[in-house]
Amino acid sequence: MRAIWKGHIQFSLVTIPVRLYNAIDTGQTISFNLLSKEGHNPVSYEKKDKVTGQPLKTEDMVKGYQYEPGQYVIIEQEDLDKIKLKSTRVIEIEGFVKSEEVHPTLFEAPYFLGPDGDVAAKTYGLLTETMRQSGKLGVGKVVLRDRETPVLISPHEKGMLLYRLRFPSEVRSINEVPQLLEVKADKEQLKLAKTLVDSMTTHFANLEMKDHYYDAVKALIDAKISGKEIVTVAEEEPKVIDIMTALKASIDQAKQKPMEKAKGEKSAEAAKEQKEVKTLRRKAG
Repeated sequence: MRAIWKGHIQFSLVTIPVRLYNAIDTGQTISFNLLSKEGHNPVSYEKKDKVTGQPLKTEDMVKGYQYEPGQYVIIEQEDLDKIKLKSTRVIEIEGFVKSEEVHPTLFEAPYFLGPDGDVAAKTYGLLTETMRQSGKLGVGKVVLRDRETPVLISPHEKGMLLYRLRFPSEVRSINEVPQLLEVKADKEQLKLAKTLVDSMTTHFANLEMKDHYYDAVKALIDAKISGKEIVTVAEEEPKVIDIMTALKASIDQAKQKPMEKAKGEKSAEAAKEQKEVKTLRRKAG
């Protein structure tokens, strides 16, 4: 695995040399190229003036910020260079917090954080174990691509994860979502819903977290390449039923699964016993 960044974690007077690695496998993403319908030639991205329709070269364009409809202030590269932050190659931890204090909407992208060298590995391991036992996460900042970025450091298995965070001011309030009414749930419905949740409670590792769309697209591409017929599957519309009927039916279904499993095990045992009896009779005869 190749590191994409090299620097230090720093908190108080403690400094740990570290390396940053991509945690996301970009090879699991399928991308398409635009082609012409006639000839299947690659299509270039042509930049045009939306008013005149004239094609533009890179040197013919400038950056502008729209402060009112149709009104722009021009920003030159020289202007941006004046406020460019110098990367110190330091992940500066400003404090340690409880995990529940960091809202899930702030998480943007995960990275693996590893030690840079054998000497750093010991201090790295100490910080990892300290956070694990204390249940705390490190929150700080780092300069990436000329911008200051908030980050969160968390223990993960044998090492640490670094999450690039959004600024809290970037996240909208859920109160902006329409039709969020304070509805008091019916006691009977709530009881059934809790029973259903309990019957479906499992471990995250037991759930199938797989990108079926990726598999389907990959199979389609492979079929196209080999000249096979593409088979389409008709999409079934789910039936909409009232909440009480749905909850009761779901609970009944959840109860039947362990019974069916037990019946299956008994049937297998019975079949095994019958086989053993037949074997003994054959030997006795």
